[in-house]
Amino acid sequence: MKIIAIDSSGLVASVAVVEDDILTGEYNVQYKKTHSQTLLPMLHELTKMVELDLKSVDAIALAKGPGSFTGLRIGSATAKGLGLAMQVPLVEIPTLDGMACNLYGTDKLVCPIMDARRNQVYTGIYQFVKQGDSPVSYKLNSLVAQCAVSIDDIAGKCNEFGKEVIFLGDGVPVYAKRLSEVVQVPYSFAPAHMNRQRAASFATLAFDYLKNGRFVTARDHAPEYLRLSQAEREKAEKISTEIHTEIMST
Repeated sequence: MKIIAIDSSGLVASVAVVEDDILTGEYNVQYKKTHSQTLLPMLHELTKMVELDLKSVDAIALAKGPGSFTGLRIGSATAKGLGLAMQVPLVEIPTLDGMACNLYGTDKLVCPIMDARRNQVYTGIYQFVKQGDSPVSYKLNSLVAQCAVSIDDIAGKCNEFGKEVIFLGDGVPVYAKRLSEVVQVPYSFAPAHMNRQRAASFATLAFDYLKNGRFVTARDHAPEYLRLSQAEREKAEKISTEIHTEIMST
């Protein structure tokens, strides 16, 4: 089974081609240009380099959210276009789940944190559960499902579990100081090659999703934002203010 995976939910643009348990190629960029400028050229270059026959692809995996509103829309439009053109299903991977898979097999708790602005992070808490032996495999288990909360809230949850935790994501440099003040359990930060979104990690989960029938058609896919965009929030606040003013004036 062959999967193309893409992610543009955060600062990194990432594409990968994975066939069964072989990572054929992966292309990651985190440098200045917007995802609208990088994602498709990256995918085009990668498919050329690995001589990928698009007719042999079984599915498109993507980060379905949360994340950057613009980034998610770019990734969603790219995946939908590919899915429609190639007539293959889309496998929607929760962004934080995909990030947690960077640390596959660790015995520590995994806590991805993405800077969501407005003093919040997109986050969750995960652990890998050992299954079988010779060879051993690990299943990703969500202890706290992905959510938008304050850094103090998620740190508090980590403290409650009482286990060592690894933090990763673009929220780490933003909140590292605050984490040092509120986290009461042993913790560490993932190294550079594991601390951002990687399309190959999303593809890893996508194989299990496909086996269990968890996919959608390209037409049915929609991103999951977890919260309103800035424009939507401002509109809601304006309406609320207008209603309040009208009530007070009567």
